[in-house]
Order: sequence, then structure tokens, then C-alpha cells
Amino acid sequence: MPHSTPRLRRAALAAAAGGLLTLAAVSGNFPAGAAGSATPTITLSAAYLSGAVGGVGDPTVTVSVAQSGTDASALTVTASASSKTSVAQTGDVTVGGTGAIRTVSVAARGQGYTDLTLKVTGSGGSTATTKLHYAASQSVQNPSGTRYFTGSSDASAAVDVGGGYVVVADDESNVLRLYDGSASGAPVKTWDMSSKVGADKEIDIEGGTRVGDLIYWTGSLGNNKDGEYKADRNTVFTTTVSGSGASTQLTYAHSYKKLRDQLVSWDKANGNRYGFAAGTASGEVPKQIDGFNVEGLEFAPGSTTTAYVGFRAPLVPPKNGGKALIVPVTNMDKVVASGSTPVFGTPIELDLGGLAVRDIRKNAANQYLIVAGSWAADDNSDPYALYRWDGVAGTAPTKVADLPTTDPGGWESVVSVPDLSVAGQRAQLITDDGAADLYGDGTEAKDLTHDEWKKSRATWFTVS
Repeated sequence: MPHSTPRLRRAALAAAAGGLLTLAAVSGNFPAGAAGSATPTITLSAAYLSGAVGGVGDPTVTVSVAQSGTDASALTVTASASSKTSVAQTGDVTVGGTGAIRTVSVAARGQGYTDLTLKVTGSGGSTATTKLHYAASQSVQNPSGTRYFTGSSDASAAVDVGGGYVVVADDESNVLRLYDGSASGAPVKTWDMSSKVGADKEIDIEGGTRVGDLIYWTGSLGNNKDGEYKADRNTVFTTTVSGSGASTQLTYAHSYKKLRDQLVSWDKANGNRYGFAAGTASGEVPKQIDGFNVEGLEFAPGSTTTAYVGFRAPLVPPKNGGKALIVPVTNMDKVVASGSTPVFGTPIELDLGGLAVRDIRKNAANQYLIVAGSWAADDNSDPYALYRWDGVAGTAPTKVADLPTTDPGGWESVVSVPDLSVAGQRAQLITDDGAADLYGDGTEAKDLTHDEWKKSRATWFTVS
């Protein structure tokens, strides 16, 4: 074999070196057996999540993961970082499920906000991340009996629709929301009544009750907080219920927009006994002891026509220690369905310990529960109490319990009334948290920038 020349040897070495470099460029960035692995993907059902310190059954988010050419069950999802560990650490994040769809829950350790980085790791060690913006509210009394309805913070009226589900109204919008009353989380369905009722602004829904397949809803009928008359607040309307539980459907039925005017005229004709004309005058705010503000609506015992309209203001007489006022509308069915002129019955004055009606609800046995609270606007500091009543004028209500006021929010609604003749029965009450600073940053819940962080609190209390 002839000897190679120096030039040929140099060419052969260069070719060999070039081949080695080419192989390194192809394989040096991947572990053996993982050449060309695609980057995995991770997406969230919602980028914002709210929880509570000590919360039970807090809301979760759904995480979808995938990687081309890889079975989703081979992917792992973990929390890899927290921007504020005093609120939640990575170890406080639990990931459930094994396939393409996982669930993420967070056990809060402190009030405030944190961004949690969620990471998916796929075959070949390739990863992808996304951010979950998490907010935790402070701990409350009775956490085991507490749930949070998210998507809105201004719950103002609630009606049971069966199967543990409840339709909740909001006094800052005209949206009705269907929730699972046993779980924290977002509404199952929503219905915006604005166009149906013909309302450009908020109706300020404050009361609701069900008769058969109709739910009656009433606005506050009062001026706004600046003492201005807003016509949309002078609205009573009905929705028809079909189905129940998670399958509940609501459809708009009828509305009436003159009840406030008729109440003022009736009071004038009876010597201005309750000062309705003065309480509705321009410049008069509704939440004062001699103001005009409706917050309760329920029907009289055994009746589907006579509705009890319960007032937050005025007290009777309008001074400390005054009584709560209920005005019966004896033909409420015809008023709303066909626009008949309201007929008012004998007013009822109830001793609620100087408090006013914030909600009133009865069961089929005509057992009533009344949420009693202050006429004033400072909900988080004034007392609340729960009273039992038989719905009969002249019968004194009896106090069931003083409601806790150290937690955020004002007590607004009773979902339903259990059989009060059976010991140990519970009722679920809901707060309006719109003015509450839920996360310790000085922002009222109604002004939060993300609906997922807005919420109202629902708590069970033993009432019998």
C-alpha cells in the first residue's frame, strides 16, 4: 500500500473532524433516546384564583397539558415558584389527576396575593410554565361551614332552586347567578336581565322569593347613595323557573316600575305616617334612619298573592330602638303580571331589637327567618341578628342568634328555611362583601380588577 502524502493525510483528518463536529451538533443537546422531543404545553382554565386561609373546599383551576408524541399520563405538573411565600408556598399547591386534564388547588397560609409558577415536565426533560395569579382572603369563623361564591362580591338576594343549588342576585349589576350551594367556586350559569327588564343601570336587586315556578325580585326602590333618583331601581320583576339544581333555567316573565311611587302616594294618603315622601326626596340618601330602602320580599302565610315588602329604612319611629317595617301588597301577583295598581294592607311593625329587615324568608310550613341589621351603610361594624317569626301581624318575633360581625361583609340573604320544629336544623346565609377589603390591600371587593377574585361568603348556621 503506498504511503499517503502529507496533503492527503491532512485532508483525511479534516474530513474526520468535520464528521465528528456534525454528529455533536445533532446529538449533543438531547439525552440519549430523546432526540427531537417537542416542547410540552400547559394552559389554565382561569389565570386567576381566590382562596381563603383555612378555607374548606376552596375553588380549583383546571390545567390542560400535552406533548406531541408523548402520552399525557407521562407528563408531570408541579408548582415551581411563588412570588410571595407568606401567602402560599410551592408545597401548598396540590395537583390532582394523571391525564391531560389536572386540577390545581392551593392551601393558603396568609392573606394577600402571590403569583404561582406551574411547570409541566415532559419526555426528554423539556418543560413549559405558566402563571396562576392567586389571592387569599383572611380566615373566618366557622370555616368548615363556609363556602365562597366567586364571580361577584355583592350578593344581595338568594333563592333556593332545589338540589342544593341557589340563584343569587347582585346589587351592583342585573345578573342572576346559579351556584352549587355546597361548593366554593364560580357560577354554573348566569342570566343578565338588563335588556329583558329594559334597565340601562343597576336595578339594585335587594330581595327575592319564589312562588311556584315564579321568582319575584325587587330593587331597593330608593335613591342611590348620592340621593339621586334612578328609575331602574324602581323595578319589581319576575323570572320563570324550569328544571332544578344544575339544570335550572330562568326566563324573564314580567316587570312593574311604579311600586315606589304607589308606596309614597299611599303613605301621603295616610298622613305621611312613615315619611316616604321625605325619604325619597331629591338629595336624601336611602341608608339613614328616616330614609327609604327596601331589602326584603316574601309572601304572607299561605298566600301566593300578598307579598310582604320589608324595609331597611325607615325605622318606626325613626330613632334608636325603633321597629322594623313591613308593608303588605295584597295583589302583588297582578301588580307584576298585568300592571294592576297595588293594594296595600295594614302595615306590620316588628321589634327586632332596634334593627331593620335585611332579608325575610319562609318555608312551606309558614315558618319565617328574618335577617335583621342596621339601616346604616357601615355594614361591617353594626350588629346583625337572626329572628324567627310566624308571619302573623301582632306576633312578636324571637331572636335565634346574634350573627358574627368580625368577618368581612354584611349579612344579606337566607337561602331557605328548614323545618324549625326539628332540633339541629341549619340554614345557609350569604354576605354582601362588596365593600370588604378581602385581601388586605385596601381595595374594596367590588373594585377588584378580576371577577375570579370577587366573592361573597355563604355560611351555615344552626337555627333550630
